Amino acid sequence: MSIWHIAWRNIRQRALASSLTSFSMALGVLLVTAVLLVHGLVSKSFSDNSDLGYNMIAGAKGGKLQLVLNTTFYLSEPVENIPYTFYQEFLSKPQQEEELALMAPGKRGDLKDGTFAKNTEFAIPVCLGDYFQNYRVVGTLPKFFESFKAEDGENLKYQFEEGRNFETWNDEHGYFEAVVGSVVAQQTGLKIGDKIAASHGGDPTDIHTDSPFTVVGILEPSGTPNDRAVFINMEGFYLMSGHAKVEEDEEVGANVSGDTASRRQPLPIDQREVTAVLIRTSDPFSPIIIRNRVNEGNVAQIVMPVMEITSLFDLIVKPIQTLLLVITTLICFVSGISILVSIYNSMNDRKRDIAVMRALGARRETVMGIVLWESIILSVGGGILGWMGAHVLLFLASPSIEAQTGVRIGLFDLAPLPRSLEVQIPAVIIDNSWLGPLCSLELVIVPALILLAVIVGFLPAYTAYRTDVAEALSSSP
Repeated sequence: MSIWHIAWRNIRQRALASSLTSFSMALGVLLVTAVLLVHGLVSKSFSDNSDLGYNMIAGAKGGKLQLVLNTTFYLSEPVENIPYTFYQEFLSKPQQEEELALMAPGKRGDLKDGTFAKNTEFAIPVCLGDYFQNYRVVGTLPKFFESFKAEDGENLKYQFEEGRNFETWNDEHGYFEAVVGSVVAQQTGLKIGDKIAASHGGDPTDIHTDSPFTVVGILEPSGTPNDRAVFINMEGFYLMSGHAKVEEDEEVGANVSGDTASRRQPLPIDQREVTAVLIRTSDPFSPIIIRNRVNEGNVAQIVMPVMEITSLFDLIVKPIQTLLLVITTLICFVSGISILVSIYNSMNDRKRDIAVMRALGARRETVMGIVLWESIILSVGGGILGWMGAHVLLFLASPSIEAQTGVRIGLFDLAPLPRSLEVQIPAVIIDNSWLGPLCSLELVIVPALILLAVIVGFLPAYTAYRTDVAEALSSSP
């Protein structure tokens, strides 16, 4: 019979004590795994989503982190707006003319190439401040869903589960079309063709009932904050009450296609503001040029979302994670002590068995190895149960977590490596189809449990090693 089988038989003989000891280890590992998994996946989601296809955000001067949280994650409130003319600084004259084609020429202002047009691949304005129920309403342009590419660089990042992208103007709905995120559609039951009215500043009593938007598209789940947002045509956003510097409700008798049906004129340039501008630069040097020139002025500021989110995690979230890991690791260590106590207390009852084994020719090292194997089985066995339990619990809670944060947790998802370790591992290893998933701190748990088991099992194993055969046999009844 092998050493492993003997150790397993000894554990089965003390089934209740062994089960309770292993269960305490399972609870400790469950907590460690949960902390690693939740923090790792959430931080990775924040880091990944901090660059949703753009590398800069322009907004009003103030808190940089607040601007990122508000614009990218919809987690904060906008403080101030910036002039629409500042957004035009990132567009060429033909781009401006195309976007303002529905506006009367006299209200467009003096159109010319923007200062940063040559440095910009695309710029997308967003207007925030309204809500639909508990979800943020984002006023933007159709190019919001036409500019961002998926990881393959070919397909669009955002696909439609139903319907289509909203249009700047069409004969059926005018300026008032909307697209809703997957979570919004799931939680509210919105369908294609439904009409929605936004509330100003989240006030349920201040609803823009005079400007309802028709839902024309529902996004596929993307795992981003956009799953929890409602996107409306920015031209319609401007025409809602309270969204212009000076209220204007001018009607004209014909639209640009020559139809006789009347429509409201787009809001003039001098009455427009935007909350922020999402910018993707055309070359690696443009961010420095744009940031320095804009930040030196008094109109707006440029922030790098990745840098702000990284700073947030390094200064606030990472210390909290470290504290939780220390606490949960101490729990595992206490569980290891319980293994030591359990095995050590059983040594007096097992002296005769050990003496018999020695009398039959077993070496001291063999007896010591059996006790160490018992410690390893209890520690690793409980640890594996705890690891599996953490993944099952988080998988069951995944729908609720995704609804609140947009983070999906799969049953076999492993906690990703911290960025500080990722940069030290060649990308070819992380990106490899089968090596990538192995790059996780969770895989350190098993070796750590084995080491802990050897440490805590050494004292009872050494006691078994020093057992006097003659004394044990003579003192046995």
